[in-house]
Amino acid sequence: MSEPQLHPMKVAINTYDARTSSGLIFLAPYAFSDDATYGQPGSLILDNTGNPVWFLPLNSPNLMNTDFRMQQLGGKPVLSFWQGTLATPPTYTNVPAGSSEPGSCYYIVDNTYRVIKTVAAQNGFTADIHEFLLTPSNTALLLSTRTVSMDLTPYGGPQHGYVQDFAIQEIDLKTNNLLFFWDALNHIPLAESYEPASSASFSNNTWDAYHLNSIGLTDDAKDIVVSGRNTSTIYKINKPSGMIVWRLGGKQSDFTIESGAEFSWQHDARFLPPNVISMFDDNCCETSGSVPAGTPPSHGLFLQLNLAAKTASLLREYYHDPNLNISSQGNTQSLANGNVFIGWGQSAYYSEYAAGGSTLYDAQMPGSNYTYRAYREKWVGTPYYPPSIAVESNNGVATVYASWNGSTETTTWQLFSGSGLKQFSLTKTVAKSGFETAISVTNSGPYFQVKALDASGKVIGISKITR
Repeated sequence: MSEPQLHPMKVAINTYDARTSSGLIFLAPYAFSDDATYGQPGSLILDNTGNPVWFLPLNSPNLMNTDFRMQQLGGKPVLSFWQGTLATPPTYTNVPAGSSEPGSCYYIVDNTYRVIKTVAAQNGFTADIHEFLLTPSNTALLLSTRTVSMDLTPYGGPQHGYVQDFAIQEIDLKTNNLLFFWDALNHIPLAESYEPASSASFSNNTWDAYHLNSIGLTDDAKDIVVSGRNTSTIYKINKPSGMIVWRLGGKQSDFTIESGAEFSWQHDARFLPPNVISMFDDNCCETSGSVPAGTPPSHGLFLQLNLAAKTASLLREYYHDPNLNISSQGNTQSLANGNVFIGWGQSAYYSEYAAGGSTLYDAQMPGSNYTYRAYREKWVGTPYYPPSIAVESNNGVATVYASWNGSTETTTWQLFSGSGLKQFSLTKTVAKSGFETAISVTNSGPYFQVKALDASGKVIGISKITR
């Protein structure tokens, strides 16, 4: 009632264990263009019960956003996300289906929900949906794409074809200077791809040979780890030289992958000390879009690397109940208390697990909705705008609706009423209940106003006056 323009999706909580981590849940729900989206797509923060905390809906049905999460910039927490349009054949087909279209960019938002920075890719590349990573040096590591014309007949593709090149860019957020640039086409042989070049015929003759989908920091500021979905390989790259230090998985692996540690079509590769690689192992669905017989379920995966022996062994793994075969997307987040939070990519679920593997939390989005990644973070939001208020009156009983989109510190609402604009008195004090609190009063007002109080009883926000 108090925010009639907001229509976030409603989620179902399947499992909620008391050992679930503290913090809020970050999603960017959407659905494929040929499926119905339940609720509005956009950036959404939820609590454990599924109540919205902050929602920023997209203002156009053609837009979408991904990788919505909390990060640190200059020692302060911020929100970040990619926003733009995706190629959806046959309407727009000069890049592979599902790829970012020109004009896409990244946004950084402070804890008052003001946009403080917009970042675009450089060197003629387009900002890609998969990764926007803020570093301790106040730079941004991002993925970007462009198509390059090429004769693909040596690889089994069309003669007048294109390759989707992926580039890693590091940008100084103060000066906007490009500090680091590395592209796959000049460093990864096309023969490493498991995606057949013949698939280009379905995307305007463009071959998505690499499909890089994550960048992660390591214990050495000079090195990064990068995931290539369509090569089923995780690369460690030395930034100063641009050299690939090692390959994990794929056709040219520098490591022996021990039994149980195999992975393919993976997302969200992260380096964790001591020499651990975490990822979301899609294991699916190759290039057909269907699940081949015998395909292992998708899961969160942790591998222990032995750099001396060049082996990778299974450390831990996390499966959904029931098992899922995820054809794309997904992430595996290591939480500070040892728990693991998983976004199940192109499915409706997001979950949390104890380190030992037991399910502590599981939630389900409606219909065909899903989110590229899902995160749990401790976030404090203090909106720059005031709380919202609406009032209904029926037979002398007024119901006042109070909300404050994005406020994490509101615990109590005070309701004031009066017969004139300057004749207000405190009418009622109630505890905040969910996103919107309904307050019933017999006082006819007709003027009402609400004030938001924090846990210490301090007034932190005042609504407009409504009649």
